[in-house]
Amino acid sequence: MPDPSPFDRRLLPTLPGTYALILRLDRSLTLTAGRLAPAALRPGLYVYVGSARGPGGLRGRVGRHLRADKRAHWHIDALTALAPVTRVWHVESAERRECLWAGALRTLPGVSAPVAGFGASDCTCEAHLLMLPGGGLAAAWAALDSPAEIILSL
Repeated sequence: MPDPSPFDRRLLPTLPGTYALILRLDRSLTLTAGRLAPAALRPGLYVYVGSARGPGGLRGRVGRHLRADKRAHWHIDALTALAPVTRVWHVESAERRECLWAGALRTLPGVSAPVAGFGASDCTCEAHLLMLPGGGLAAAWAALDSPAEIILSL
């Protein structure tokens, strides 16, 4: 899959923080990610939440997720190879908020966790990949206290 729409990594800070990748699936697919059982994903909008604590902070981690030429390391790598990231939401913070964000999103009506354990191998969350109901993007953004947003494609 080619890189998504041109993305300037400099739009993201080099500080640590929490991010959400919004992905759009236009067709059903079976996803195999790491040691997780293969999972059937339906067309729709998905949100993956993660934290960026290592070198390069948000710029380094999110920039890596958006590259096409990467070796699969995290669960999300399997999905970003098959589905375009359409938006990135982020907040700079020394505090890890990925579990708080996943929990906040999970409380929204119609949100589901289609792959148990996806992105949550180092915590007790059900999953860090969530499927949004139709029209749920604005509610999801608001549930995360309106983080900074970068729109990659519509």
